[in-house]
Amino acid sequence: MKIKFLLVLSSLVFFLNSCSKEDSTVADNLENPVANAPKDVNDHGFRAKWNYVSNSKSYLLDVSTTENFTAFVPNYNSKEVTDLNEVVVGLTGGTQYYYRVRAKSETQTSGYSNVISVVTTGSSGIPEDPAFLKVKVNKVANPFFVGMAIKASQLTSGSPYDIILKNEFSSISAEYEMKMDQISTASGVYNWAVADKIVAYGNSNGINVHGHALVWHNSVPKWLTDFSGTDAEFAAEVKKYITDVVTHYAGKVKSWDVVNEAVDDNGGNMRNTIFLRRMGPNYVKDCFQWAKNAANAAGDTNLLLFYNDYATSTNIPKQDKVFSLIDDLKTSKLIDGVGFQMHNTYLSPTKTQIETDINRAVSKGLKIHVSELDIQVNQFNDITTFTNERRLAQKEKYKEMVKIYNALPAANKYALTIWGMKDNESWIPYSTELNHPGNDWPLLYDSNFAIKSSHTGFLEGLD
Repeated sequence: MKIKFLLVLSSLVFFLNSCSKEDSTVADNLENPVANAPKDVNDHGFRAKWNYVSNSKSYLLDVSTTENFTAFVPNYNSKEVTDLNEVVVGLTGGTQYYYRVRAKSETQTSGYSNVISVVTTGSSGIPEDPAFLKVKVNKVANPFFVGMAIKASQLTSGSPYDIILKNEFSSISAEYEMKMDQISTASGVYNWAVADKIVAYGNSNGINVHGHALVWHNSVPKWLTDFSGTDAEFAAEVKKYITDVVTHYAGKVKSWDVVNEAVDDNGGNMRNTIFLRRMGPNYVKDCFQWAKNAANAAGDTNLLLFYNDYATSTNIPKQDKVFSLIDDLKTSKLIDGVGFQMHNTYLSPTKTQIETDINRAVSKGLKIHVSELDIQVNQFNDITTFTNERRLAQKEKYKEMVKIYNALPAANKYALTIWGMKDNESWIPYSTELNHPGNDWPLLYDSNFAIKSSHTGFLEGLD
């Protein structure tokens, strides 16, 4: 009995030792932390923040004046911190800084987190760069179009809109007035007046015109929504519309978003639109084929055809589905480029997410159009005024986006288009889709047409 007891005891000790070793192994396997956007940014410091890492005992914080961390701020080279945030002090106002962290246990240190960019505020303010966007873009190694979404009512000669457009921008997209329900009033009947005004303005002022958009589920005219003919007859109506519009603007509109937002936000499926229901799963390809045929018949063989969509950088199932459509169109030689809308926020997507998304199209030899860029700063509706902290964060996000775009190969560049001119006229504060009605300041100009820090950020992205 005694021997049996000793055997059991020995087994138990062995088991506990094994568990202890396994636990020790697990404890040593530290994940890399995730650094978060800074808080409480002021003239002389900020609060750095990061997420908890299991089994960590402390964190090592680096703060640098260089993105590659070749120069550290004094006292912030692997500074040990036991909390999930640290108030960084002793900095210079109006200066760019970067921070990153590592998790640390008793026996191991993790890899580095992502790098967070922050600009301290400056009491006297930092003067904005007044340079014109298109002038500076034309000086980079591989220039591209700088675009603006516009309304026909803004194109009065001598108006502030007109002056800014001519000085700053080399491309325009109609914000809404070249969509199907604005042009098509009945089968084969068209109201060209407003769209013609937009196209004529671009053509007469040497500004590229991008057509937006031939097919979109939110711009179907009532007569087509109520169409009682067969599905084949419905498809024939869509074909006729695409053919007539492309033909009407042959040689005047240099590119078209043929289909806009055909992929659902959930599960990587096709969006359940009237076009999918009545024309079938190949309707996107059919629309591109009809646009291609119309351009060729009109002698407009240089017309560029784009597919346009949003939120593909963060929604990977959607991204995958979009690129499955693109692959099919590319195989059939029907597509020239991809429009990435980029209705972003000052926190998201990350630089890596954007680059990964865009580079999928680059690898396929397609042109890239950042087609609807704006950057929200109040997506949680947590501020009532445009704070200095958000202003600088927005500036850095615009700079990041332009820097990513400008680094693309020359053959893949097309245009980078800002979705609206003034903050008070942006679609964002009034959108029910975004679920944050209220104030936001997402663009390059304020309500008085004055350039913002975001405009300077755009310019700095070209350096």
